[in-house]
Amino acid sequence: MKIHFIAIGGSAMHNLAIALHNKGYEISGSDDVIFEPSKSRLESRGLLPQSFGWYEENISPDLDAVILGMHAKPDNPELLKAQELGLKIYSYPEFLYEQSKLKTRVVIGGSHGKTTITSMILHVLNYHDIEVDYMVGAQLEGFDTMVHLTEDNEFMVLEGDEYLSSPIDRRPKFHLYQPNIALLSGIAWDHINVFPTYENYVEQFKIFTDSIVNGGIMVYNEEDPEVKTVVESSENSIRKHPYTTPEYQVMDGQTFLETPEGEMPVEVFGKHNLNNLMGAKWICQHMGVDEADFYEAIASFKGASKRLEKIKESNTAVAFKDFAHSPSKVKATTEAVKEQYRNRRLLACLELHTYSSLNAEFLKEYEGSLGAADTAVVFYSPEAVQIKKLEEISSEQIAGAFGRDDIVVYTNPDEFRQFLFSQKLDDTALLLMSSGNYGGLDFEEVKELL
Repeated sequence: MKIHFIAIGGSAMHNLAIALHNKGYEISGSDDVIFEPSKSRLESRGLLPQSFGWYEENISPDLDAVILGMHAKPDNPELLKAQELGLKIYSYPEFLYEQSKLKTRVVIGGSHGKTTITSMILHVLNYHDIEVDYMVGAQLEGFDTMVHLTEDNEFMVLEGDEYLSSPIDRRPKFHLYQPNIALLSGIAWDHINVFPTYENYVEQFKIFTDSIVNGGIMVYNEEDPEVKTVVESSENSIRKHPYTTPEYQVMDGQTFLETPEGEMPVEVFGKHNLNNLMGAKWICQHMGVDEADFYEAIASFKGASKRLEKIKESNTAVAFKDFAHSPSKVKATTEAVKEQYRNRRLLACLELHTYSSLNAEFLKEYEGSLGAADTAVVFYSPEAVQIKKLEEISSEQIAGAFGRDDIVVYTNPDEFRQFLFSQKLDDTALLLMSSGNYGGLDFEEVKELL
Protein backbone atom coordinates (compact mmCIF):
# COMPACT_ATOMS: atom_id res chain seq x y z
CA MET A 1 0.00 0.00 0.00
CA LYS A 2 1.06 3.58 -0.71
CA ILE A 3 0.11 5.91 2.16
CA HIS A 4 0.72 9.61 2.81
CA PHE A 5 0.69 11.12 6.31
CA ILE A 6 -0.49 14.71 6.72
CA ALA A 7 1.25 15.90 9.94
CA ILE A 8 3.67 12.96 10.14
CA GLY A 9 5.76 14.51 12.93
CA GLY A 10 3.37 13.93 15.84
CA SER A 11 4.25 11.46 18.57
CA ALA A 12 1.52 9.03 17.56
CA MET A 13 1.65 9.72 13.82
CA HIS A 14 5.37 9.16 13.32
CA ASN A 15 5.20 5.90 15.27
CA LEU A 16 2.38 4.66 13.04
CA ALA A 17 4.35 5.72 9.95
CA ILE A 18 7.36 3.72 11.17
CA ALA A 19 5.19 0.70 12.00
CA LEU A 20 3.69 0.68 8.50
CA HIS A 21 7.13 1.20 6.94
CA ASN A 22 8.34 -1.84 8.91
CA LYS A 23 5.34 -3.74 7.58
CA GLY A 24 6.46 -3.03 4.02
CA TYR A 25 4.12 -0.18 3.08
CA GLU A 26 5.33 2.72 0.93
CA ILE A 27 5.17 5.77 3.22
CA SER A 28 5.45 9.51 2.57
CA GLY A 29 4.59 12.41 4.84
CA SER A 30 4.54 16.14 5.44
CA ASP A 31 4.53 18.59 8.33
CA ASP A 32 5.26 22.25 8.98
CA VAL A 33 7.60 21.50 11.89
CA ILE A 34 9.01 18.28 13.39
CA PHE A 35 10.77 18.12 16.74
CA GLU A 36 13.02 15.50 18.33
CA PRO A 37 12.86 12.59 18.80
CA SER A 38 10.37 12.27 15.92
CA LYS A 39 12.76 14.00 13.51
CA SER A 40 15.70 11.64 14.04
CA ARG A 41 13.52 8.54 14.14
CA LEU A 42 11.87 9.43 10.82
CA GLU A 43 15.19 10.43 9.26
CA SER A 44 16.87 7.13 10.21
CA ARG A 45 14.23 5.27 8.21
CA GLY A 46 14.18 7.61 5.23
CA LEU A 47 10.73 8.99 6.11
CA LEU A 48 11.60 12.59 7.01
CA PRO A 49 10.04 15.10 4.56
CA GLN A 50 12.66 16.76 2.32
CA SER A 51 11.30 20.18 3.30
CA PHE A 52 8.78 21.34 5.88
CA GLY A 53 5.43 22.68 4.76
CA TRP A 54 2.25 21.58 3.02
CA TYR A 55 2.43 20.88 -0.73
CA GLU A 56 -0.47 19.89 -2.99
CA GLU A 57 1.92 17.92 -5.21
CA ASN A 58 2.39 15.43 -2.34
CA ILE A 59 -1.17 14.24 -3.03
CA SER A 60 -1.61 12.13 -6.14
CA PRO A 61 -4.32 9.77 -7.44
CA ASP A 62 -2.07 6.71 -6.98
CA LEU A 63 -2.19 7.00 -3.16
CA ASP A 64 -4.13 4.16 -1.54
CA ALA A 65 -4.89 6.26 1.53
CA VAL A 66 -4.14 9.46 3.42
CA ILE A 67 -3.81 9.48 7.23
CA LEU A 68 -4.71 12.83 8.78
CA GLY A 69 -3.17 13.99 12.05
CA MET A 70 -4.71 16.36 14.62
CA HIS A 71 -1.97 18.92 14.05
CA ALA A 72 -3.33 19.68 10.57
CA LYS A 73 -6.11 22.24 10.07
CA PRO A 74 -9.36 21.61 8.14
CA ASP A 75 -8.14 23.98 5.39
CA ASN A 76 -4.79 22.21 4.97
CA PRO A 77 -3.87 22.35 1.24
CA GLU A 78 -2.95 18.67 1.13
CA LEU A 79 -6.21 17.67 2.83
CA LEU A 80 -8.24 19.79 0.40
CA LYS A 81 -6.42 18.17 -2.54
CA ALA A 82 -7.07 14.67 -1.17
CA GLN A 83 -10.76 15.50 -0.76
CA GLU A 84 -10.88 16.89 -4.29
CA LEU A 85 -9.37 13.67 -5.68
CA GLY A 86 -11.79 11.54 -3.64
CA LEU A 87 -8.98 9.68 -1.87
CA LYS A 88 -9.67 7.55 1.19
CA ILE A 89 -8.83 9.72 4.23
CA TYR A 90 -8.38 8.02 7.59
CA SER A 91 -7.96 9.47 11.05
CA TYR A 92 -5.26 7.82 13.16
CA PRO A 93 -7.74 5.66 15.16
CA GLU A 94 -9.76 4.79 12.05
CA PHE A 95 -6.67 3.34 10.41
CA LEU A 96 -5.71 1.41 13.54
CA TYR A 97 -9.18 -0.14 13.53
CA GLU A 98 -8.77 -1.12 9.87
CA GLN A 99 -5.48 -2.82 10.76
CA SER A 100 -7.05 -4.71 13.68
CA LYS A 101 -10.66 -5.44 12.70
CA LEU A 102 -9.92 -9.16 12.26
CA LYS A 103 -8.06 -9.35 15.59
CA THR A 104 -9.17 -9.43 19.22
CA ARG A 105 -9.02 -5.75 20.21
CA VAL A 106 -8.11 -4.88 23.81
CA VAL A 107 -8.74 -1.18 24.55
CA ILE A 108 -7.61 0.59 27.73
CA GLY A 109 -9.65 3.73 28.48
CA GLY A 110 -9.95 6.26 31.30
CA SER A 111 -9.08 9.84 32.18
CA HIS A 112 -5.94 8.66 33.94
CA GLY A 113 -3.80 5.54 34.14
CA LYS A 114 -4.39 4.28 30.61
CA THR A 115 -0.77 4.66 29.44
CA THR A 116 0.54 2.97 32.59
CA ILE A 117 -1.97 0.10 32.41
CA THR A 118 -1.29 -0.46 28.69
CA SER A 119 2.44 -0.41 29.44
CA MET A 120 2.02 -2.92 32.27
CA ILE A 121 0.10 -5.28 29.99
CA LEU A 122 2.71 -5.06 27.25
CA HIS A 123 5.55 -5.55 29.74
CA VAL A 124 3.96 -8.76 31.04
CA LEU A 125 3.26 -10.09 27.54
CA ASN A 126 6.78 -9.24 26.39
CA TYR A 127 8.27 -10.89 29.50
CA HIS A 128 6.52 -14.13 28.57
CA ASP A 129 7.35 -13.80 24.81
CA ILE A 130 3.69 -13.38 23.84
CA GLU A 131 3.55 -11.48 20.53
CA VAL A 132 0.76 -8.91 20.10
CA ASP A 133 0.10 -5.86 17.97
CA TYR A 134 -0.13 -2.66 20.02
CA MET A 135 -0.39 1.10 20.25
CA VAL A 136 0.70 2.84 23.45
CA GLY A 137 1.25 6.51 24.30
CA ALA A 138 4.77 6.24 25.75
CA GLN A 139 8.12 4.77 24.83
CA LEU A 140 8.60 1.49 26.71
CA GLU A 141 11.74 -0.29 27.81
CA GLY A 142 12.27 -3.29 25.52
CA PHE A 143 10.10 -1.89 22.69
CA ASP A 144 11.46 -0.08 19.61
CA THR A 145 8.27 1.77 18.73
CA MET A 146 4.99 2.87 20.30
CA VAL A 147 3.04 1.15 17.49
CA HIS A 148 3.51 -2.40 16.20
CA LEU A 149 1.41 -3.98 13.44
CA THR A 150 1.51 -7.43 11.87
CA GLU A 151 -0.74 -9.67 9.79
CA ASP A 152 -0.48 -12.66 12.11
CA ASN A 153 -0.82 -11.66 15.76
CA GLU A 154 -4.13 -12.57 17.41
CA PHE A 155 -4.42 -9.57 19.76
CA MET A 156 -4.20 -5.80 19.28
CA VAL A 157 -3.70 -3.84 22.53
CA LEU A 158 -4.74 -0.18 22.17
CA GLU A 159 -4.49 2.78 24.52
CA GLY A 160 -7.93 4.37 24.18
CA ASP A 161 -7.71 8.16 24.18
CA GLU A 162 -10.92 10.19 24.59
CA TYR A 163 -9.57 13.15 22.59
CA LEU A 164 -10.79 13.91 19.05
CA SER A 165 -9.82 11.71 16.12
CA SER A 166 -8.89 14.33 13.51
CA PRO A 167 -9.64 17.91 12.39
CA ILE A 168 -12.51 16.60 10.26
CA ASP A 169 -13.63 13.77 12.56
CA ARG A 170 -14.77 15.11 15.92
CA ARG A 171 -15.42 11.70 17.48
CA PRO A 172 -13.24 10.65 20.43
CA LYS A 173 -10.58 8.17 19.33
CA PHE A 174 -11.72 5.36 21.61
CA HIS A 175 -15.20 5.35 20.08
CA LEU A 176 -13.76 3.89 16.88
CA TYR A 177 -12.00 0.75 18.13
CA GLN A 178 -15.04 -1.48 18.96
CA PRO A 179 -13.18 -3.49 21.64
CA ASN A 180 -13.65 -7.17 22.42
CA ILE A 181 -12.02 -6.58 25.81
CA ALA A 182 -11.95 -3.13 27.44
CA LEU A 183 -10.85 -1.47 30.65
CA LEU A 184 -12.07 1.75 32.27
CA SER A 185 -9.71 3.10 34.95
CA GLY A 186 -11.28 6.39 36.03
CA ILE A 187 -13.32 9.41 34.96
CA ALA A 188 -12.21 12.93 35.87
CA TRP A 189 -13.22 15.92 33.74
CA ASP A 190 -10.59 16.96 31.20
CA HIS A 191 -10.29 18.52 27.71
CA ILE A 192 -12.80 21.26 28.46
CA ASN A 193 -12.06 22.91 25.10
CA VAL A 194 -13.79 19.90 23.53
CA PHE A 195 -16.12 18.75 26.33
CA PRO A 196 -17.38 21.99 27.93
CA THR A 197 -19.45 20.32 30.64
CA TYR A 198 -18.74 17.44 33.00
CA GLU A 199 -21.89 15.66 31.80
CA ASN A 200 -20.75 15.90 28.19
CA TYR A 201 -17.38 14.43 29.13
CA VAL A 202 -18.91 11.49 31.06
CA GLU A 203 -21.18 10.76 28.09
CA GLN A 204 -18.11 9.83 26.03
CA PHE A 205 -17.32 6.98 28.42
CA LYS A 206 -20.90 5.74 28.23
CA ILE A 207 -20.56 5.59 24.45
CA PHE A 208 -17.22 3.78 24.84
CA THR A 209 -18.81 1.18 27.13
CA ASP A 210 -21.66 0.65 24.70
CA SER A 211 -19.19 0.26 21.80
CA ILE A 212 -17.82 -3.01 23.20
CA VAL A 213 -18.88 -5.88 20.92
CA ASN A 214 -21.70 -8.17 22.05
CA GLY A 215 -20.42 -10.74 24.53
CA GLY A 216 -17.27 -8.70 25.16
CA ILE A 217 -15.68 -7.92 28.51
CA MET A 218 -15.40 -4.66 30.49
CA VAL A 219 -12.85 -4.63 33.31
CA TYR A 220 -13.54 -1.55 35.45
CA ASN A 221 -12.26 0.26 38.53
CA GLU A 222 -15.02 -0.25 41.08
CA GLU A 223 -13.49 2.36 43.40
CA ASP A 224 -14.27 5.20 40.99
CA PRO A 225 -17.95 6.11 41.58
CA GLU A 226 -18.45 7.55 38.10
CA VAL A 227 -16.88 4.51 36.41
CA LYS A 228 -19.02 2.19 38.53
CA THR A 229 -22.19 4.08 37.55
CA VAL A 230 -21.32 4.23 33.84
CA VAL A 231 -20.44 0.55 33.53
CA GLU A 232 -23.07 -0.96 35.80
CA SER A 233 -25.89 1.08 34.23
CA SER A 234 -24.91 0.08 30.69
CA GLU A 235 -27.41 -2.21 29.01
CA ASN A 236 -24.83 -3.49 26.53
CA SER A 237 -24.73 -7.30 26.54
CA ILE A 238 -21.20 -7.60 27.94
CA ARG A 239 -19.52 -9.27 30.90
CA LYS A 240 -18.55 -6.79 33.61
CA HIS A 241 -15.51 -7.48 35.78
CA PRO A 242 -14.77 -5.01 38.63
CA TYR A 243 -11.37 -4.56 40.26
CA THR A 244 -10.07 -2.69 43.33
CA THR A 245 -6.74 -1.61 44.78
CA PRO A 246 -4.86 -4.60 46.25
CA GLU A 247 -3.50 -4.75 49.77
CA TYR A 248 0.05 -3.37 50.07
CA GLN A 249 2.45 -1.78 52.51
CA VAL A 250 5.41 0.58 52.30
CA MET A 251 8.55 -0.10 54.35
CA ASP A 252 11.72 1.98 54.15
CA GLY A 253 10.82 3.44 50.75
CA GLN A 254 9.92 0.04 49.23
CA THR A 255 6.38 -1.03 48.31
CA PHE A 256 5.33 -4.62 48.96
CA LEU A 257 2.27 -6.05 47.23
CA GLU A 258 0.14 -8.71 48.89
CA THR A 259 -0.19 -11.69 46.53
CA PRO A 260 -1.50 -15.27 46.97
CA GLU A 261 2.16 -16.33 47.38
CA GLY A 262 2.86 -13.69 50.04
CA GLU A 263 4.42 -10.22 49.99
CA MET A 264 6.19 -9.26 46.75
CA PRO A 265 8.38 -6.15 46.25
CA VAL A 266 7.40 -4.06 43.22
CA GLU A 267 9.15 -1.20 41.44
CA VAL A 268 6.02 0.97 41.04
CA PHE A 269 4.37 2.66 44.00
CA GLY A 270 1.36 4.70 45.06
CA LYS A 271 -2.25 3.65 45.45
CA HIS A 272 -3.15 4.74 41.91
CA ASN A 273 -0.34 2.67 40.35
CA LEU A 274 -1.26 -0.42 42.36
CA ASN A 275 -4.88 0.09 41.34
CA ASN A 276 -3.64 0.27 37.74
CA LEU A 277 -1.65 -2.92 38.31
CA MET A 278 -4.75 -4.81 39.38
CA GLY A 279 -6.62 -3.69 36.25
CA ALA A 280 -3.69 -4.84 34.11
CA LYS A 281 -3.71 -8.20 35.91
CA TRP A 282 -7.31 -8.91 34.97
CA ILE A 283 -6.78 -7.86 31.37
CA CYS A 284 -3.75 -10.18 31.11
CA GLN A 285 -5.76 -13.01 32.61
CA HIS A 286 -8.49 -12.47 30.02
CA MET A 287 -5.71 -12.70 27.40
CA GLY A 288 -4.57 -16.06 28.74
CA VAL A 289 -1.82 -15.13 31.24
CA ASP A 290 -2.36 -16.83 34.58
CA GLU A 291 -2.07 -14.98 37.89
CA ALA A 292 1.29 -16.41 38.95
CA ASP A 293 2.87 -15.58 35.60
CA PHE A 294 1.49 -12.04 35.81
CA TYR A 295 3.05 -11.41 39.24
CA GLU A 296 6.38 -12.88 38.14
CA ALA A 297 6.51 -10.44 35.21
CA ILE A 298 5.11 -7.31 36.84
CA ALA A 299 7.72 -7.37 39.63
CA SER A 300 10.27 -5.96 37.16
CA PHE A 301 8.01 -3.24 35.66
CA LYS A 302 9.62 0.14 36.34
CA GLY A 303 6.94 2.36 34.80
CA ALA A 304 6.19 4.06 31.50
CA SER A 305 8.32 6.91 30.22
CA LYS A 306 7.47 10.24 31.93
CA ARG A 307 4.96 8.51 34.22
CA LEU A 308 6.38 8.90 37.73
CA GLU A 309 9.80 8.34 36.17
CA LYS A 310 12.71 8.38 38.63
CA ILE A 311 15.35 10.58 37.01
CA LYS A 312 17.95 10.58 39.80
CA GLU A 313 18.46 9.23 43.31
CA SER A 314 21.14 9.81 45.91
CA ASN A 315 21.50 8.61 49.49
CA THR A 316 19.42 11.51 50.80
CA ALA A 317 17.26 12.68 47.88
CA VAL A 318 15.24 11.49 44.91
CA ALA A 319 13.80 13.27 41.85
CA PHE A 320 10.84 12.25 39.70
CA LYS A 321 9.47 13.55 36.42
CA ASP A 322 5.80 12.96 35.69
CA PHE A 323 3.44 13.80 32.81
CA ALA A 324 0.68 14.60 35.33
CA HIS A 325 -1.19 17.82 34.60
CA SER A 326 -4.90 17.15 35.14
CA PRO A 327 -6.21 17.54 38.72
CA SER A 328 -6.80 13.84 39.40
CA LYS A 329 -3.34 12.87 38.12
CA VAL A 330 -1.62 15.63 40.10
CA LYS A 331 -3.36 14.58 43.31
CA ALA A 332 -2.66 10.86 42.85
CA THR A 333 0.99 11.39 41.92
CA THR A 334 1.70 13.84 44.75
CA GLU A 335 0.11 11.55 47.33
CA ALA A 336 1.99 8.54 45.95
CA VAL A 337 5.41 10.18 46.33
CA LYS A 338 4.60 11.42 49.84
CA GLU A 339 3.44 7.95 50.90
CA GLN A 340 6.59 6.34 49.51
CA TYR A 341 8.91 8.92 51.11
CA ARG A 342 6.88 9.96 54.15
CA ASN A 343 9.97 10.93 56.17
CA ARG A 344 11.26 13.33 53.53
CA ARG A 345 10.17 16.82 52.51
CA LEU A 346 8.11 16.66 49.32
CA LEU A 347 8.85 19.54 46.95
CA ALA A 348 6.14 19.31 44.27
CA CYS A 349 6.35 21.53 41.17
CA LEU A 350 3.48 21.68 38.69
CA GLU A 351 3.40 23.40 35.32
CA LEU A 352 -0.03 24.54 34.14
CA HIS A 353 0.40 23.99 30.42
CA THR A 354 -2.77 22.65 28.80
CA TYR A 355 -5.90 24.52 27.68
CA SER A 356 -7.91 23.07 30.56
CA SER A 357 -5.32 23.79 33.26
CA LEU A 358 -4.93 27.43 32.18
CA ASN A 359 -8.67 28.06 32.10
CA ALA A 360 -9.76 30.32 34.97
CA GLU A 361 -13.07 28.48 35.37
CA PHE A 362 -11.43 25.03 35.38
CA LEU A 363 -8.75 25.99 37.93
CA LYS A 364 -11.09 25.22 40.84
CA GLU A 365 -10.86 21.52 39.89
CA TYR A 366 -7.31 21.58 41.33
CA GLU A 367 -8.47 22.20 44.89
CA GLY A 368 -6.51 19.98 47.27
CA SER A 369 -4.49 18.34 44.48
CA LEU A 370 -1.15 19.52 45.95
CA GLY A 371 -2.24 18.99 49.55
CA ALA A 372 0.31 16.22 50.20
CA ALA A 373 3.26 18.45 49.24
CA ASP A 374 5.33 20.10 51.97
CA THR A 375 6.34 22.78 49.47
CA ALA A 376 4.03 23.41 46.51
CA VAL A 377 5.11 25.35 43.43
CA VAL A 378 3.10 26.23 40.33
CA PHE A 379 4.65 27.54 37.11
CA TYR A 380 2.76 28.86 34.11
CA SER A 381 3.50 31.11 31.17
CA PRO A 382 1.24 34.16 30.64
CA GLU A 383 2.19 33.89 26.95
CA ALA A 384 0.65 30.42 26.83
CA VAL A 385 -2.57 31.88 28.25
CA GLN A 386 -2.57 34.53 25.50
CA ILE A 387 -1.79 32.01 22.74
CA LYS A 388 -4.74 29.90 23.87
CA LYS A 389 -6.87 33.10 23.94
CA LEU A 390 -7.89 32.58 27.56
CA GLU A 391 -8.63 35.07 30.33
CA GLU A 392 -5.61 36.16 32.36
CA ILE A 393 -5.09 34.36 35.65
CA SER A 394 -3.31 35.67 38.73
CA SER A 395 -1.18 34.18 41.50
CA GLU A 396 -4.03 34.91 43.92
CA GLN A 397 -6.47 32.95 41.76
CA ILE A 398 -4.10 29.99 41.69
CA ALA A 399 -3.57 30.04 45.47
CA GLY A 400 -7.33 30.20 45.98
CA ALA A 401 -8.04 27.43 43.47
CA PHE A 402 -5.46 25.02 44.97
CA GLY A 403 -6.60 25.89 48.50
CA ARG A 404 -3.09 26.77 49.70
CA ASP A 405 -2.07 30.25 50.85
CA ASP A 406 1.57 29.15 50.93
CA ILE A 407 1.74 28.05 47.30
CA VAL A 408 4.66 29.56 45.35
CA VAL A 409 3.77 30.77 41.84
CA TYR A 410 6.25 31.57 39.05
CA THR A 411 5.54 32.93 35.57
CA ASN A 412 9.16 33.53 34.53
CA PRO A 413 11.21 30.44 33.56
CA ASP A 414 14.48 31.96 34.78
CA GLU A 415 13.01 32.82 38.18
CA PHE A 416 11.57 29.30 38.52
CA ARG A 417 14.96 27.81 37.64
CA GLN A 418 16.72 30.07 40.17
CA PHE A 419 14.27 28.97 42.86
CA LEU A 420 14.76 25.30 42.03
CA PHE A 421 18.54 25.50 41.92
CA SER A 422 18.67 27.39 45.21
CA GLN A 423 16.93 24.57 47.08
CA LYS A 424 18.79 22.31 49.48
CA LEU A 425 17.53 18.86 48.59
CA ASP A 426 18.87 16.78 51.46
CA ASP A 427 16.07 14.57 52.82
CA THR A 428 13.84 15.72 49.94
CA ALA A 429 11.71 14.08 47.26
CA LEU A 430 11.51 16.39 44.23
CA LEU A 431 8.50 15.93 41.96
CA LEU A 432 8.32 17.76 38.61
CA MET A 433 4.89 17.45 36.99
CA SER A 434 4.28 18.80 33.51
CA SER A 435 3.30 17.98 29.95
CA GLY A 436 5.74 20.77 28.97
CA ASN A 437 9.23 21.71 30.17
CA TYR A 438 8.81 24.76 32.44
CA GLY A 439 9.84 27.17 29.68
CA GLY A 440 13.05 25.32 28.79
CA LEU A 441 14.21 23.61 31.99
CA ASP A 442 17.16 21.24 31.38
CA PHE A 443 16.31 18.05 33.26
CA GLU A 444 19.93 16.85 32.95
CA GLU A 445 20.97 19.88 35.00
CA VAL A 446 18.26 19.06 37.54
CA LYS A 447 19.86 15.65 38.07
CA GLU A 448 23.07 17.38 39.14
CA LEU A 449 21.20 19.00 42.06
CA LEU A 450 21.19 15.57 43.71
